[in-house]
This record gives sequence, structure tokens and C-alpha cells, in this order.
Amino acid sequence: MNKTLISTLVLVITLCVNANAQGLLQEKNKFTHQDTLRGSITPEREWWDLTYYHLDIKVNPETKTIAGKNTIQYTVLKPNQVLQIDLQEPLVLTKVTQNDKALEIKHDGNAHFVTLKDQQNIGETNSVIAYYEGKPREAIRAPWDGGISWKKDNNGNHFIASSCQGLGASVWWPNKDHMYDEVDSMDISVTVPKGLMNVSNGRLKSVIDNKDETITTNWHVANPINNYGVNINIGNYANFSEVYKGEKGDLDMNYFVLKENLEKAKEHFKDAPKMMKAFEHWFGPYPFYEDSFKLVEVPYLGMEHQSSVTYGNKYMDGYLGDDLSGTGWGLKFDFIIIHESGHEWFANNITNIDIADMWIHESFTSYSENLFLDYYYGKEAAAEYVIGKRKNVRNDRPLIGQYNVNNEGSGDMYYKGENMLHTLRQLVKDDEKWRQILRTLNSKFYHQTVTTQQIEDYLAEASGLDLKGFFNQYLRSIKIPVLEYKVEGKKLKYKWTNTVDGFVMPIQIEINGQSQWILPTSKNQTLKLKSKNSKVVVDRDFYITVKEF
Repeated sequence: MNKTLISTLVLVITLCVNANAQGLLQEKNKFTHQDTLRGSITPEREWWDLTYYHLDIKVNPETKTIAGKNTIQYTVLKPNQVLQIDLQEPLVLTKVTQNDKALEIKHDGNAHFVTLKDQQNIGETNSVIAYYEGKPREAIRAPWDGGISWKKDNNGNHFIASSCQGLGASVWWPNKDHMYDEVDSMDISVTVPKGLMNVSNGRLKSVIDNKDETITTNWHVANPINNYGVNINIGNYANFSEVYKGEKGDLDMNYFVLKENLEKAKEHFKDAPKMMKAFEHWFGPYPFYEDSFKLVEVPYLGMEHQSSVTYGNKYMDGYLGDDLSGTGWGLKFDFIIIHESGHEWFANNITNIDIADMWIHESFTSYSENLFLDYYYGKEAAAEYVIGKRKNVRNDRPLIGQYNVNNEGSGDMYYKGENMLHTLRQLVKDDEKWRQILRTLNSKFYHQTVTTQQIEDYLAEASGLDLKGFFNQYLRSIKIPVLEYKVEGKKLKYKWTNTVDGFVMPIQIEINGQSQWILPTSKNQTLKLKSKNSKVVVDRDFYITVKEF
């Protein structure tokens, strides 16, 4: 067994095993009251719309504690006097106030129901301040198990970072922890010991030198942001930057790395502007020009935190030096820089309302790696790469999870999902049209939360194709279509098997080197051939199984 295959197997096992600690990509058949409180739009959530957060905290690395407050501003949509705030144990929500009045809190596990004293009138903008403290859950192997990573760099300096996809941002700060409602803008103030610096989302507005051997960094996020995209990264950082001439003008690209890695990063991070050029071509303008783009070194592999993408791939090409496709093309770029930055378009710009639809984030972003290769190395290289990753698909369960209980679909949303999209590109039959479909997708749903149905409907309308059976096959079942065929004299017999009801998909084949489209069904069909014993080759760009009968 070669090194690449071994590494791939280790990766898959790691994703499965370590994800179980926080429920990320974990199969789950029984759900609890807490799952419902976390995963549904409860009556105590739906009546108010988030408009602004100011997270103001102090991080103590020596005691591994966080203390502070979050100002939560909202607009009243309907009458109600009870508001749900989420904060996970062992952190403690110590007090909530509105207009300087302490409010009654009913604690229900990780959900906290706050009774408001003042009348909540429709259309008004109000705020509460949530105070909290304690030791947040420590991440054992981030980002899959979630929480705070309390590490040290090679020089003994504290090196700290948050990661919380799936588990939820309430693992380290109090908020409205559901994907459907993104806050419109946010300020993040983080106090840390002198000698360290915190890097968060958005733009750095000020650094305050306090009188108690601490400093406070103040960051402002001008765009809507999902909760798990908010982050803190604390270390002995060095900074360098560049200005990228993008589709919307000048884009500030900032890089924060450990001082010992500064020169290495200046060379290795050249993949970042290359990424930006390719992805603006395929997906349209970077969605957060107002907030800049940052790569921030962290003590774990990396995550897609909005405008503050975290990086821990050890300055290697590929995935920690390995190629997930086994083709060699995966070593032409740094996986974390390309993949996690792709999430700026899919996850941060276009965000799933319910995490059951997380395939929208991961399938499109995995597919973005293929498009990066396409831009720089050509269509065939990109095809080899995405096809090479099919060996990682398990087909254990559907890509869509269960709704309203904070449940993700299968981890196949990466490899199977990108191959589904690669197949759809073939069905569109026009690469420029496909590019415009992807670009319009990002403009149509710009800074929005969406459902699977919205994405399906858009792709069907934009492509002009009937895709209902296609998406039911690839998203909602674990069946991979089987094309069965047989050459008999001057006849080609063929049909689909292992398909869901309503599955319709034409496919391209070559007959003696000549390309031709056929439309199989579940019934045997026959195509007349010009000669006996013709050679039939099925286009490998379609994610199907081929079987001669």
C-alpha cells in the first residue's frame, strides 16, 4: 500500500473518529431535547432578528479561562417577552441585563431563556448584555472536536485558537446559536497578556495598551457573519500584507504568522493571491472586500472563519504533504489555503439555514479545488483530480442530514458532493455557461442563508435541466447509478440500474472514438451501430458505475 493511500485512509478514519466528539459528520439516529433546542428555530428565537454583536472578552492563557460579555442587539419581529441565548457548559452565563435591569434566566442545559421586563414592540431595536465566564471546552484535536486550543509555539509562547463548526459558537461565547439568523455586523474586543496579539474577523480598528500588562485588540466586521465563522487567534504574531487588484477594486490581504515562520510564509502564501484570482474568475468577486482577507496561522489544521481563514498545514503542499486524489495534482497547491478560502464563497457568503444542508458548504468548496486546478493547469488535470478522489467515498448515508436537530449529513458531502457537481458540469455542456451559473449563484444568494431546495431550484432553472431525480439520487440516497451495457453484433444494449424513482440523466459515450450522447432509462434500450464489435467507452467525468452484462 503506497504512502498516499495510507495517508488517505488515515484521514478518513480521523474524520470519522475525531468528528464523533462534537457530532460533526457523525451518524446519529436518536436526538435529545438539547439537540432540538440547539437545532431548531424555537419560539424564543424566531421573534427577534439579530442586527449587531459586540463581543468583549478577556482571555487568560494561564488559567485557560474566558470572561466578558456580549452585547446582543436585535429588531423585534413579533410580540414575545422570552429570549433564548445559547452558551455551552462548563461556561456559566452569570447575568443578563436590559436597560441596566438584571433579568430572570431559566437555564435549560446549554439554552438559557431570558425573561425581558420591558415591553418588546414590533419594529423596535433593543439590546441585551450577556455576561459570562469560565473554562470553555478544550479542543483535543481541532477542528473536528471543537472548542479552544490552548497550545504553545516552539519558543514557549502561548498559541491559542477557537474552532467550533458543528458544535457551535456557543462553546466559547454566548449568542443566538443557529445558522438561520446571521448578525448584520459585529465588533470583537479581546484582551490578552502583553507579548501576544489576538487576530479576529474583519479589520483591526485599534490596539489599546492597558495598565495591567495586557492589551486589547478591537476588530470590526462590516458584513453579515455566521456564528461559527467568528474566531479568536492568539499568538506571538508577525504580520505582512499585500494589495490584490480584484474585481471590486483593491483588496487588502493580510497574513498573520508566528514570527519564526515569517520568511517561510512570505514565499508559501503566494498561493493566496493565486486562489483569489481563480475563485473570482469562477465564483465572482470575493464577498467581503469591506472586511479584507486574512490568513492566520493556528495550532490546528485550519478552518473557514470569515475574512480570517485559519491555517495550520505546516507550509506543505497538498494535505499535510499528501495528495487526497492520488494523482499528483493535489500537490500543486496548499490544500488548506485553497479549500478553506473557497469557503468564503460557500459557507460564509452562501450559508445553510440548517446544518442538515451542510453539503452546500462542503460540496461546492471541495469542488473549488478542482476549479483552481482547472484555472491554472487545465480541464483535464482538474478532471483527473476530482475523479481521483472518488475512492474516498463511503456511501454510508445521504449527504443531507436530519433537520431541526443540529445534524449533518454524511462526510461524503466532500468527495461525493464535488463529483456530483463535476457531473452536473458535463450535463450543462457549456463551460462558460457553467461558470456564469456559479457566479450568478453567488450574486443571487449574496450574504444569505439558504436551503437545499433553493439551491436545487436555482441550478435547475439556470441550467434549463430537470434535476429533481438527479439531486434525489446523489443527495438523498446512497445509490450510485449503474450503467449496464452490452455490445451484440451491430447493437448496443444499455439501461440504468441502482437508481431512485424519477432518475433521468443522459450520458456521453464514445463509439469507436466518436463522441455521442445517449439517454438510458431503467428499461433496456438498443442503439444501432455501424459495425460489429464496436468499442464503447463511457465518459469517466460522470460519477456512475459502469458494468458490462
